[in-house]
Amino acid sequence: MLILSPKFAMDFKKFRHNMHVFPGNSHFPPKFNIYENPPVDMDAKIVIAFMILIIASIAFVELGSENEIPAKIEIYSQTREAMGTTVTIAAVGSNEDQMYESIDKAFERIEEIESLMSTYNDQSQLSILNKEKNVDNTDPSLVYVLEKSIYYSEITSGAFDVTIKPVLDLWASKYGDGKPNQPPTQDEINDALRLVNSSAIIINGTSVSINEGMEITLGGIAKGYAVDEAARVLISHGVENGFVNAGGDGFYFGTKPDGKPWIIGLQDPEKKVDPVTVMTLSGKAVTTSGNYERYFNDSARVSHIADPRTGYPVSNLISSTIIADSALEADALATSVFVLGEEDGLKLVESLEGVECLIITPDKRIVRTEGFEAYETVDY
Repeated sequence: MLILSPKFAMDFKKFRHNMHVFPGNSHFPPKFNIYENPPVDMDAKIVIAFMILIIASIAFVELGSENEIPAKIEIYSQTREAMGTTVTIAAVGSNEDQMYESIDKAFERIEEIESLMSTYNDQSQLSILNKEKNVDNTDPSLVYVLEKSIYYSEITSGAFDVTIKPVLDLWASKYGDGKPNQPPTQDEINDALRLVNSSAIIINGTSVSINEGMEITLGGIAKGYAVDEAARVLISHGVENGFVNAGGDGFYFGTKPDGKPWIIGLQDPEKKVDPVTVMTLSGKAVTTSGNYERYFNDSARVSHIADPRTGYPVSNLISSTIIADSALEADALATSVFVLGEEDGLKLVESLEGVECLIITPDKRIVRTEGFEAYETVDY
């Protein structure tokens, strides 16, 4: 979902005339979200996390001088519902047909990934793996995402673990209409935790197997992978400048039509007009994971992100924002840092090359890694 500051609302009205907006797949019920196992997904993202601040020169050449912007270069964009969220894909260029064809291909790639990695689609390879505990001839994309999932589990000492689904399902059974709205017992949590172990995912070529009782959800990483793949498709079709944003998971490459980097604002937790920070990005991804937008229900106020090591929801931070070279990495690390908390989360990010982080603590302090400021701007 794109959110613009009021300052640029009139310009966005013009921008929307250059967008094709699709209502999405109407046969999916509102709860359909392959990347968020209700209610406590360790990876659920703040859908309204980012504001893309569109300045007057971004969409149409008439808004800038001919000396600065080639006469026919515009931004072409489509917004559709996919992966249980709003996805916007934008391409900058002079050939309208080529730009929209590239965008269509990028959405097709997202749909392919969704059909492979959905836990709501009984025919997806991930669902078959969860049911049968073994899949041969696994699609290379699923193998890749599982391998990366194991890697992030290792470097976070288990703070990120895609085998957390039994824990998520346990909490989901406790909260909601007609449910007790009471936390599970410690014995129930311990039983679920025995099934959480990414190291038990066995990959042998294209054959993948898991232990009896285990189940996988890729909510904390698959959406980032889909964003990366959509951007790759754009670039492979000759798009040199554009972005893909899926509910706050974004990858931005090249520049806006005026030659300047893309501008992304991080929404204030208290929903004030001014963003917490504004970033300029090119060839980078950014993702926020947080606890100030969604809860299981208003009365319980239970975090939607659970710690795979303890089985309990976490509230160590209000949010964690990651800038990285890929949306997959930003996706996984945003959740990991949120689970790890301030000290361990920042220590992890500082140990990784090409990754920066901004966190908001429960007492509303804003803490950055050493290199985060290089991406911030006040000139927007």
